Amino acid sequence: MKDDEKRGRGRHDPLWNSVSSFGIDELFVLPEWIADSPGESGDEGGEGKTGEVAARLASLVKKVGDCKGCRLHEKRNKIVFGDGNPASGILFIGEGPGANEDKQGKPFVGRAGQLLDKILASIDLDRSKVYITNIVKCRPPNNRTPSNDEVASCWWILEEQIKIMAPDIIVTLGAPAGRALLGSTDGIGKLRGTVHRRDGIPVIPTYHPAALLRTGALKRPVWEDMKMLRRMLDELGLPRREGEQ
Repeated sequence: MKDDEKRGRGRHDPLWNSVSSFGIDELFVLPEWIADSPGESGDEGGEGKTGEVAARLASLVKKVGDCKGCRLHEKRNKIVFGDGNPASGILFIGEGPGANEDKQGKPFVGRAGQLLDKILASIDLDRSKVYITNIVKCRPPNNRTPSNDEVASCWWILEEQIKIMAPDIIVTLGAPAGRALLGSTDGIGKLRGTVHRRDGIPVIPTYHPAALLRTGALKRPVWEDMKMLRRMLDELGLPRREGEQ
């Protein structure tokens, strides 16, 4: 994004405010990527809302297209946009796709994904009742942590996903996702255990399932975080199982 464009869009632009928090002062963004999204949905419920949200996400997928906004496109197999029920009100955000995700085009389908399913089941939460995505949509080489400029280049997509889905609660998995969403430099050990807010939306940071595969001692704090999530889901009246309304 050129200097004159930054001045034109203004310091109050949400996209630029988010991008600049990563220490980025210049970013390549195509005009069509930041075009206004379709109008906000009304207070429809049930299948009408689900269909509208799904249609708007499908439109976003087309807008993303064969994205080449950062270096991660060079070695990717598939863009991993997200998966699940986008109208559920429950959004999980991880770091980035791994090898299995890159092959299948879906998030959390490898060992970490299998563990995530078990973690969700521990609080009687079906994966079908949540939506899962990552802060970057292409696999970083060797599963390394995405760099600040890679996160910044991909950030507009996540911002649009959140805007379209308007979740009632967000769970971040791992330090990179927690820091990015909350604009913090704190480690996950300090971020977790507390309900944060982002634009009024409750955010619960917790450890990434991959960390639990390496360090079994992290299972206890994740369980505490999941109990916190379960209480909030009950307070918000969000269904946790397929078939619940």
